[in-house]
Amino acid sequence: MLISEGQEVAMGQEYDPQIVGMFGLHDDPGLQEMVSSLGQQMAARSERPNLPWTFRVVDDPLINAFAVPGGFVYVTRGILAHFDSEAQLAAVVGHEIGHITARHSAAQMSMQQLMQAGMGVGVMLAPQLADFAGIASAGLGVLFLKFSRDNERQADDLGFRYMTDAGYDPRGMVDVFEMLSRVSGGQEDGGGVPNWLSTHPDPGDRQERIGAAIRASGQDYSNAREARNEYLRRLDGMVFGENPRDGFFQDALFLHPDLAFQFAFPAGWKTVNQTQAVIGQSPNSDAMIQLKLSDATDAVAGAQAFAAQEGLTSGQVSSNTINGLRMASADFTAQSEQTALHGNITFIEFDGRVFEILGLSAEQQWPGYATPILQSLRSFARLTDQSALSVQPARISMVTLDRSMTLRQFNERYPSSVPIETVALINQAEEYTAFMEGDLVKRVIGGAN
Repeated sequence: MLISEGQEVAMGQEYDPQIVGMFGLHDDPGLQEMVSSLGQQMAARSERPNLPWTFRVVDDPLINAFAVPGGFVYVTRGILAHFDSEAQLAAVVGHEIGHITARHSAAQMSMQQLMQAGMGVGVMLAPQLADFAGIASAGLGVLFLKFSRDNERQADDLGFRYMTDAGYDPRGMVDVFEMLSRVSGGQEDGGGVPNWLSTHPDPGDRQERIGAAIRASGQDYSNAREARNEYLRRLDGMVFGENPRDGFFQDALFLHPDLAFQFAFPAGWKTVNQTQAVIGQSPNSDAMIQLKLSDATDAVAGAQAFAAQEGLTSGQVSSNTINGLRMASADFTAQSEQTALHGNITFIEFDGRVFEILGLSAEQQWPGYATPILQSLRSFARLTDQSALSVQPARISMVTLDRSMTLRQFNERYPSSVPIETVALINQAEEYTAFMEGDLVKRVIGGAN
């Protein structure tokens, strides 16, 4: 183990703002407090109660939960939408606490350090380019560490103990494995294949193992905390799936309703919309474009400050207009330890904000990418399409049944904007599962057509 506990904590404190910047936090203080309080209860019963435990709900529609060394645990709003009780949430949070207390992530990262020693990984000279090229966020590879079967069993066993010690019904853990198994069978609107299973390989017998542990305990869990209704009520109104108000793609065109702009990436490029930036990558992964908000007060000042960075060789800053918007730009070159780079930086003033658009490739590839990159840089314009400006996200709506009915009957009486298969998945039910009068059942309403 190359990483001390102090280094673990320092790593977590370094990764946390990167993770929040990548995903954003789910804007629901009450739900954040519930997850934090639940996590703190279980962490206090763990082998490492003195870590600076932090629990967050990140604004990601995918079904996922993960932890980084030092006591930082994250669950996505996507996985919360698929839980049916607080006990199920406790099962997953307890499992992630287990990975931290057993130092699984720290051990994996120690192995990575050994393998990478002496490889001379290049680092950009200019800090502004580091984020863009992925160097600064390379440490986020911890999110995608693969755990061994033994690691998974140990985290399951620790999570089982933490949740039962905190008074939760461990049958919730069995239900979580069943839910994840169902969802992993294919894509669904608003959810997708659960990342939690891709980064936590399923040994195949985890559900059976936990069921056996429950039976072997000899305990009567009929009065253990499940908190189904309390949990479900907190989901009412939560965004389900992607939130188009944060920006969405129509092929290569990126539209942002809240900020009222549009931007076209080159056709065929891979794109991703993160909280702090929208990024496009060429098919051969040898060129990139990044669009983000700048801290600059005006376009010219932003371009001049960028061009003045140590490690860059920049051309003269030019000022002009793009689609009626004041802009400033400059070409530049930079040298990393691995290759020479060529790019263009453009700052655009729009509705009291300044946007920064960075295009970059290896210097020898720049002649082939200059035209499509510069065309994209000059595509920034005001969004005027009213249908795009008014688009709204889908949301979960909780319904209290006034009589008994099957899920199919529920879906006929309270239609959702997603297929009935998705309604069944988020309710952990089948089409002909019977619900009783007074039960809370999820539906999904609204969203883009």
